[in-house]
Amino acid sequence: MAGRVVVITGGSDGIGAQAARQVAQAQPQSRLVIVGRSAERTAATAHEAGAEAHFVADYTRLDDVRRLASELRESFDRIDALANNAGAIFGERTVTVDGNEKTFQVNLLAPFLLTHLLLDRLQAGDGVVVNTSSASAKLIGRVDIGDLNHERSYSPMRAYGDAKLENILLAQGLHARYYEAGINAVAFDPGNVRTAFGAENNNIMTRLMYRTPLSRIALISPERGGSNLAHFLTGTPGVDWQPGRFYSQQKPAKPRQTNKQVHDEALIDRFWQTTAPLIGIQP
Repeated sequence: MAGRVVVITGGSDGIGAQAARQVAQAQPQSRLVIVGRSAERTAATAHEAGAEAHFVADYTRLDDVRRLASELRESFDRIDALANNAGAIFGERTVTVDGNEKTFQVNLLAPFLLTHLLLDRLQAGDGVVVNTSSASAKLIGRVDIGDLNHERSYSPMRAYGDAKLENILLAQGLHARYYEAGINAVAFDPGNVRTAFGAENNNIMTRLMYRTPLSRIALISPERGGSNLAHFLTGTPGVDWQPGRFYSQQKPAKPRQTNKQVHDEALIDRFWQTTAPLIGIQP
């Protein structure tokens, strides 16, 4: 475990920040790397957790993701674990400078691109890729290959639920294509966590759940959510968790806890074939 390079995106706040602190405590010899959108918060979390390095990236710009990947590659010749934890829910439908619906790009395309650009560094290390999903993947997610950018229909929660379902499909696609090459991909639902989630969304149910005292009753603490992420970052693939699976917190998800599309291998392949060209990758 000594010297493991662990990269946590979305690491400046919420479960990412908590996971960083817990990884640092569980594996003090790890070379912890924090990635966030806010320069000030990212630097503060990195300092508190004793991270070796920190980087700033705005996932609404894919060129920022490419720059981030370049900086990570220049800094490390191996990466043992990558947490694709950055994500958000937004309000009105917005298109990024790259031409993609913002929720889809931030939650799915950006981590897909980052992972692809770091594949050789991951293969040189333990090859762990952890995708943070959500219960919304089952509750409201439905991947429509013909409308991934929600041009025909859009709502904030539907776009978010779809993206979180796509995080699972991405992990399974990585497993199908790269497991034999040393990539150990997994997706998990951290639980409904009491964080600043939905800060840009004015949906009445989101406000009620996350911005009122109800959050103290209905949601779990960031510490517990962070522990669920840290479990996969510090655990051993094939021993503590199985690559290619979807977990509810730290337990293998039962069929009723998953979306039926998760088991559609043809859909997973079509999803990969459709999304890869959007970020300049040969499918």
